[in-house]
Amino acid sequence: MHPIVEREQLSPNVTRLVVEAPRIAKVRRPGQFVIVRKGPGSERIPLTIADNDPDTGTITLVIQAIGRSTTELTSMQVGESISDIAGPLGSETHLVRSGHAVCVGGGVGTAVLLPIVRALSAVGVHVTSVIGGRSKDWVILERELSELGDVVTCTDDGSYGRHGFVTEALKDLLEAGGVDAVYAIGPVPMMRAVSEMTLPYNVPTTVSLNAIMVDGTGMCGGCRVTIDGETKYACVDGPEFDAHKVNFRELSDRLTTYRTFEQQAMDKLGACATTEVKA
Repeated sequence: MHPIVEREQLSPNVTRLVVEAPRIAKVRRPGQFVIVRKGPGSERIPLTIADNDPDTGTITLVIQAIGRSTTELTSMQVGESISDIAGPLGSETHLVRSGHAVCVGGGVGTAVLLPIVRALSAVGVHVTSVIGGRSKDWVILERELSELGDVVTCTDDGSYGRHGFVTEALKDLLEAGGVDAVYAIGPVPMMRAVSEMTLPYNVPTTVSLNAIMVDGTGMCGGCRVTIDGETKYACVDGPEFDAHKVNFRELSDRLTTYRTFEQQAMDKLGACATTEVKA
């Protein structure tokens, strides 16, 4: 069992949980993830490790409530325990060692970027983080990122920071020159747009693919993606890949495979929460 020791609401549907996982905390590297199961019979879901503390034996998970399993996880409170956390899984991030890196985060993808930004800053790379949300309430981890480098904050409605999408801010940085690498994590359409934008500038671009995963060890094949015409598995070969080699169209199609089932599960969760039990 993995007790929750801290809980923080970062945005209307994004929650930060700090949980005890001492063995994972000792060896985790930026870019790696865990497979989490709330309890017996629960769905196994992949979550990126946003931070770790070997001294306290804890890891930080930042979770967006978008389906039944993530909604159940984000409803947990301090003192409750997560049944299973397996990891760390996946390959660590390939980091540039000098120059200027731009890290682009959309929504909860900003949490996945945080350990990458921290690692880049630690080796002396100049980092500019470009983060966004639909409005001010949906922007997360701005303070933490500002302690590690420059931050450009964007909101869709202009309620905070720069009015517009993160891709527009990235374009300005690319046109100004001096960008040596780009790391982008967020919704697939955003990562695809970043990839298409950096290609003409010949800037190496890394994306973290949120493919469907089941076992996290490469055995089920559920997370297969096409990279440069070859089949790869996000859980063992990734989750990070060269953006300019990713077949984003195929990835987008595969992510809709279980959409109907996910909606049915959410409907049942709502029914359970509102149904009164009468004697």
